[in-house]
Amino acid sequence: MKVKITGLLLLCSVVIGMAQQKKWTLEECVLYAVENNLTVAQAELNLESARIDQSDAMGALLPSLNGSLSASANTGLALDPTTNNLVSATIFSASGSMTSSVTLFDGLRNYNRIERAKLNVISGQYQLDDFKDDIKLSVANAYLQVLSNKESLKVFKAQNAVSLQDLKRTSELVNSGVVPRGDLLNIEATVADQEQQIVNAESMILISKISLAQLLGLTDYENFDIAEEEFNIPPSDILDNSAKVIFDKALTFRNDIKFAMSGIELAQKDLEIAKGAKYPSVGAFINYNTRYSDQNNDPFTGEAIPFKDQLYINDGISYGAQMSIPIFNGFSVRNNIKRAKINVDQARIDYERTMLELETNVNQAYVNVISFYKAYEAAEKTLEARRLAYQYSKERFDVGLMNSFDFSQEQSRVDNAEADVVRTKYDYIFRLKILEFYFGIPISLE
Repeated sequence: MKVKITGLLLLCSVVIGMAQQKKWTLEECVLYAVENNLTVAQAELNLESARIDQSDAMGALLPSLNGSLSASANTGLALDPTTNNLVSATIFSASGSMTSSVTLFDGLRNYNRIERAKLNVISGQYQLDDFKDDIKLSVANAYLQVLSNKESLKVFKAQNAVSLQDLKRTSELVNSGVVPRGDLLNIEATVADQEQQIVNAESMILISKISLAQLLGLTDYENFDIAEEEFNIPPSDILDNSAKVIFDKALTFRNDIKFAMSGIELAQKDLEIAKGAKYPSVGAFINYNTRYSDQNNDPFTGEAIPFKDQLYINDGISYGAQMSIPIFNGFSVRNNIKRAKINVDQARIDYERTMLELETNVNQAYVNVISFYKAYEAAEKTLEARRLAYQYSKERFDVGLMNSFDFSQEQSRVDNAEADVVRTKYDYIFRLKILEFYFGIPISLE
């Protein structure tokens, strides 16, 4: 029995360990964020609320039906509700009614409210999809930031490993009296600087992982990590298109543009609803009612009329129509129309501003792709030159033609060049993905 329990505990610990060691890919991060991000969840609730509003608007066109029941007892002089005679007695009476009413015409306001509710559902969907687009870009940026920091850490550790070897070799030379002790101190300072860089890089990795986890709605920061993937510069022909072409295509599918356009349509519907208040409203109703009293007796026999018979004898139907004509209402209708017109103009301005922002973002993204790629190419050329210079300096240092301070400076330049290559590489990849996203290409690092 103990063996079985021990085996079960071991299996559970393995399963838990595997869960804790999950490595998130970019695709998994994007999908999980879209499903679990709080901003997206709030937008989904807003969309559900808009669907309920649509149901309310459609229900306003249907006839209403309401029933009522009442019962009362009176002692002393009272009015018999069935005979309308004053009697001095204890009377128990009951009544019931059912009324149905319908709006026949209200300046098409109910119809326009339904149309507005439909537009509001569509607008809510556009807003939700726009939030999802923003989340995808934010997750991609945060993911690439973690990758960049991890690559930088690898560079710093590799550089530190080389420096430790130089430190060991220089220490032996100092002990044998070949080189002065100052050379050893310079290399020790370089190693200390690199160890500080490693600590800082590890901190940056933790901070960037926390930022990514928060976008996903995860709180187990210690066990959260991304897949150990290495991404090269992805092939892309996006720059074969001009910024104008990319912008024109973005206008056809971007959800922020659709959302802004739906704002104009909603404001126009609000204006039509406000104008409808100028017209008369016409409604119709029908009512059925009946009543009972324990004092209602047969005039021929003097016996009390049964409850069921009274409901039949005392029932009645009323029906009719009414018209409400707006004549003067303190300028409220006129002012509401003016406000609605202003809201239409504001919605148009918001749409124009959204288009300008998108055009600015596309052009900025286009320029960024070009400039960051040039920066990446320049960083690679600089690194190649620094490595050649370092190799030459190392050969001179090994034969005693260069002191340790100058040699450590050359090594530091290589370190900085390698870090610049990593940074500009991921900066370029992210800007490239942004520009492709504006062109309708899904986010992927493949």
